[in-house]
Amino acid sequence: MGIWRRNLTLLAAAATCALAACSPQAATESNQAASAAPTAPQVHAVSGLELIPVTVKSDDAEHEFVTEVARSPQEQARGLMFRTELGPNEAMIFPREGNRVASFWMKNTPLPLDIIFIGPDRRIINIAAQTTPYSLESVTAEGPTAAVLEIPGGRAAELGIGPGDRVEW
Repeated sequence: MGIWRRNLTLLAAAATCALAACSPQAATESNQAASAAPTAPQVHAVSGLELIPVTVKSDDAEHEFVTEVARSPQEQARGLMFRTELGPNEAMIFPREGNRVASFWMKNTPLPLDIIFIGPDRRIINIAAQTTPYSLESVTAEGPTAAVLEIPGGRAAELGIGPGDRVEW
């Protein structure tokens, strides 16, 4: 009987520990610790770039895109080159310093894109719609540019996105 009593005592101790770990206070402390820990930014599986939400606000609608951020000169030079897929609610944003007029081309880019030029006030200046894949012709903003947003070709017209709409990121 000694072995049974010893096993029962160990089992009771284990159950007590398990209940204590699952107590409301322990769960609250665990949740607080998890929410206090910084979360790593999400990154795109193909590019490895950070993903952020970007919202385009029209008069009566909002459109959110899961957006890759091309920050460095190297990331911006590569952009969406060589990419063969871009989902309908995916995008890439190119934040710019100095608010100069931006100019882009489609070298090595097999996808047609809508290139959205965003002014310092975060409003759309103009859109180069349905750009031609692999083209070396420049598409240019009609004014100083704080950022450029690239979305799948034709998507801006499909969603009713146009000049004057506000872009938030």
